[in-house]
Amino acid sequence: MKHLYFADARTREISYDVSMVAKLEEILKQADLSQYINQGDYVAVKTHFGSRGGHRVIRPVFLRKIAEAVKKAGGHPFVTDTVRPKGIDYLEIANMQGINHLSVGCPVVLADGLWGRNYVRVPAGEMIKEIGVASEIYDADAMIVVTHCKGHIQSGLGGAVKNLGMGGIAARSREGDPERGKVHALARVRIIHYADNCILCGKCAEACDHNAITVEDTFELEEEKCVKCGRCIEVCEQGGLEMERDEERFQKALAEAAKAVISTFEPGKIFYVSLLTEIMPHCDCHPHSDVPIVNDQGILAGADPVAIDKAALDIIESKRTLPDSAAESVTSGRGLLEKVTKRNPYVHVLKAAELGLGELEYQLETIERKKTKE
Repeated sequence: MKHLYFADARTREISYDVSMVAKLEEILKQADLSQYINQGDYVAVKTHFGSRGGHRVIRPVFLRKIAEAVKKAGGHPFVTDTVRPKGIDYLEIANMQGINHLSVGCPVVLADGLWGRNYVRVPAGEMIKEIGVASEIYDADAMIVVTHCKGHIQSGLGGAVKNLGMGGIAARSREGDPERGKVHALARVRIIHYADNCILCGKCAEACDHNAITVEDTFELEEEKCVKCGRCIEVCEQGGLEMERDEERFQKALAEAAKAVISTFEPGKIFYVSLLTEIMPHCDCHPHSDVPIVNDQGILAGADPVAIDKAALDIIESKRTLPDSAAESVTSGRGLLEKVTKRNPYVHVLKAAELGLGELEYQLETIERKKTKE
């Protein structure tokens, strides 16, 4: 049974010491990051930079507290993510979200380079065989995986395993083919266009960060550019697009990709922090932010990504859904996220456990306030 820290989002007194920021400080203090970080280590703080139009990513203050804790442990932190749009655009998006050197207290870099083509191929598993882990993650000595927990259009849960299995993989190969897209390819993902429903409005083309769609007199999709993210489908209001895929194969491939990323680190060199705040029905890569489906719950932290994702599911699915949200007609309990996202999040979490990434059983230690003084 894995030990996890949990800090409730509720504050029941007027004091900094009971704020989520202070509780995170206490978690990092008690976790003792020097167990994971050696003196002089370069430490990747892996998060998600968000999107143009989205606004619910992890706040810079939490990243800063993590960077400060890494420095106290003797490491050199850098906040990082792999590219979605091209690198300069993505760095501008990060800056727009308030994620920059000044705010987080350490460099902000792209793990797979400006073009998303910097990676090292590593063995990945029975399905994927091998996949390109982003270079700056591959070369890092240690890593803190900082995840905004929410729903996800393809994996049901956007948790720690997904943060690794998609977010730790380079966007493209040196030849320009989708590298991260291998996970989708194994799921036999196919975008289907229904011409009879399409009104050629162009919203799908506007939503595509990869210029894979053009809409003029006809709808055109360039398969070699498409990464199968599903944004085009979400914005289509006419039923003109559909994604055909084998959900189980996709989620199992996702777990294999996560294992590939973890394999590039020595055992005991990765720590996980998941924020269960602003829990949307979709990922931060979408060009908007829907309202949360349940209230903010708090922070989970520990050394096991599977245990953290299982705990996140247990917490989220035990809570009352919010009115006027995508989950307003859904009752709490097992299956809440699946009903909202139409994807079963347990598939990839169970596969990750099967692959040895972690354990499903956990024990929570609740952190109620900051106790230690500087």
